[in-house]
Amino acid sequence: MRTTTRLPVEQRLGNLVKRAEQVVIAGKTAVLRDLDLTVPQYSALLVLGEHPGISGANLARRCMVTPQTMATMLANLETRGLVERRRSEDHGQVLVSRLTRAGQTLLRKADERAVELELRMAEAFSAEEREQLQEYVERLITAVESAGR
Repeated sequence: MRTTTRLPVEQRLGNLVKRAEQVVIAGKTAVLRDLDLTVPQYSALLVLGEHPGISGANLARRCMVTPQTMATMLANLETRGLVERRRSEDHGQVLVSRLTRAGQTLLRKADERAVELELRMAEAFSAEEREQLQEYVERLITAVESAGR
């Protein structure tokens, strides 16, 4: 077992990861703002675009939100005419969702902007550095997940 020592905030990887997340979310929020779309809503539309007919529970997992949050988000997106929900043919109690034409159109516009931001971030690194960064972040995730076991 490790001994507890004081670690300055500047040396805490968790703090750095949180700062990076906040900067990315702020950037995405800015590019999506005039589309009247939040980052979580964009994430839901993106997943629905790739997985039409997905259940709300699976969509919540993929978007890393609670099922309750996703239910509210889907209701709002449905009210705006971006998503349609219906009962699953396989499981009558389960609602499945898919994008409407308006949802597909908005997703295309939003994704163009989000991809521009992603490319801007990627351009800050060489291909080798991007690969290393991905490996490092995946290693960090594994270390944190294994610490909780």
